[in-house]
Amino acid sequence: MSAAPPAESSAQPPAAVRESAARTRAKLGDAYPFESRWFRAPGGWLHYVDEGPTSPGGSAAAPLLCVHGNPTWSFYFRSVVRGFRDTHRVLAVDHVGCGLSEKPQDWSYQLAGHVDNLEALVLELDLTNITLVLHDWGGAIGMGVATRHPERIGRILLGNTAAFFADRLPKRIAASRLPVLGPLLLRGFGAFSQAAVRMAVARPLDPVAKRGLLAPYRSWHDRIAQWRFVKDIPMQPGHPSWDELARIDAGLAALRDKPLGIAWGMQDWCFTPAYIDDWLERFPGAEVTRIDAASHYLLEDAPLETLAVYRRFLEEHA
Repeated sequence: MSAAPPAESSAQPPAAVRESAARTRAKLGDAYPFESRWFRAPGGWLHYVDEGPTSPGGSAAAPLLCVHGNPTWSFYFRSVVRGFRDTHRVLAVDHVGCGLSEKPQDWSYQLAGHVDNLEALVLELDLTNITLVLHDWGGAIGMGVATRHPERIGRILLGNTAAFFADRLPKRIAASRLPVLGPLLLRGFGAFSQAAVRMAVARPLDPVAKRGLLAPYRSWHDRIAQWRFVKDIPMQPGHPSWDELARIDAGLAALRDKPLGIAWGMQDWCFTPAYIDDWLERFPGAEVTRIDAASHYLLEDAPLETLAVYRRFLEEHA
């Protein structure tokens, strides 16, 4: 485990980062009404939202920590923040390179680095009894922190995600990893994010949701993490993130006693329903809800049903 530098959660990022975030927020209006907070993580300036009641000591007893994947950002969890902030402390991060966070062009963008960033924030805020809410790459990153600090985790909620090796890679993802074609499509034309707003849902997104998911990714510079996330999928030993993912998978056993709930969009072509069985092998007692009318972006396809699953789980495991 790498040591995090002293935290700078009360500081402000460079002007260019703030101005880029302001341009994005101007496009969203009331769709993203949350206060921006900043943290100087090891990999760069990390943006997050932190809404809801806190104790007199400054931190709630059981925060919800929402961790997104690629190519989304904290906007994806807006219904969770709105739905639970009256009764819970709800945090949603933007990984470095994503959303409103800094988008450095010379950072590694590897799994261990993303885990380091989230770990540093968790330690700086001294979050305990955390309920993890994980989606897509958020599964590996969130579980990466959880396996380093199992004592800080209270409950886990999963949705269309993994924290272990996949035995196959969809052809459309594999094509995005090609050395020349991948950067051209993903960074040059924004093909990954543009395709996701059509192919990661079971029904057409409303214009506000579509605009929000795409808003932070305006240029070659802004889309660096989309390419690097795809490139970072470890499919064979020797890949830079192979050892970290192996560590995370092996460490899941230390979390087996934690209540774990799964809400899964059953029309997902990437994180298919077969992944549920992989999770059940590691967490036999997991509570599974299969949402037939939802695809990968289950919080866009079925927000009310998904939030109901989350609310019931939190009440049963208070």
